[in-house]
Amino acid sequence: MSILYLVGTPIGNLEDITYRAVRTLTEVDYIFCEDTRVTAKLCQHYQIQTPLKSYHEHNKDKSSEQILRLLEEGKQIALVSDAGCPCISDPGYELVNQVREQDFRVETIPGPNAAITALMTSGLPSYKFVFLGFLPRHAKEKHEVLQKWMSRESTSMIYESPYRIKQTVRAIAEIDPERKVAIGRELTKKFEQVETNQIEVIEQMLEEEKIPQKGEFVILIEGIDESSQETHWWEGMDLNQHVEIYIKEHDMKSKDAIKQVSVDRKMKKRDVYESYHVEK
Repeated sequence: MSILYLVGTPIGNLEDITYRAVRTLTEVDYIFCEDTRVTAKLCQHYQIQTPLKSYHEHNKDKSSEQILRLLEEGKQIALVSDAGCPCISDPGYELVNQVREQDFRVETIPGPNAAITALMTSGLPSYKFVFLGFLPRHAKEKHEVLQKWMSRESTSMIYESPYRIKQTVRAIAEIDPERKVAIGRELTKKFEQVETNQIEVIEQMLEEEKIPQKGEFVILIEGIDESSQETHWWEGMDLNQHVEIYIKEHDMKSKDAIKQVSVDRKMKKRDVYESYHVEK
């Protein structure tokens, strides 16, 4: 029976791989991977001689067709990423859907994950968390995503490159300068570092290079404590009702009422204005 194996691989330390993963990579007919040079090092370490083929973001459509043909021929295929688990912030889920639609079996062999590894080490709450992967590069879009998820109870898990780590940390600090975060780099490697502190302290450590800007980063943002959040008299009202209260009961002009609503709800005045006048 043809099977597509999704195989978790080490995120740094080559010893972090299961016996089952090594056996599977040895026994399959082909290993499809992001970068054959990276996977070749892993295969060399464990004396795996299975042929390697490329599967990455830029050739995934063509490679998916090849994988489906090989499965039709009765071949066993393994899919790996450069580090960690396939399909997690890496291409793969489209292939899984195609393989399942063709009624071939998909089998997952779990392995290390950088976000979970950092969360375990950080000391931040781990009973609720959300994985956001890489944030948008554009500053406005990045801020909107952070604003949305930082207002929730769950710990947010983010991946970031060393080239954008300072900008992302600054964006978090602008939203909440007292928020507790953890930042991890070089996980499972010789120079592993996980720092947990208020975001302003983390930002200063980056400036002083106490956290070197090298390697891939994981950022964890502690969620809010919803049980301790202040309740507001206007909760449960829509925007128009909120504005009308200020106009009718506080004798405000509409523009002043809109401005006050934007302050109350921490929204842009333009957004409140447009909502109010569209409904009117």
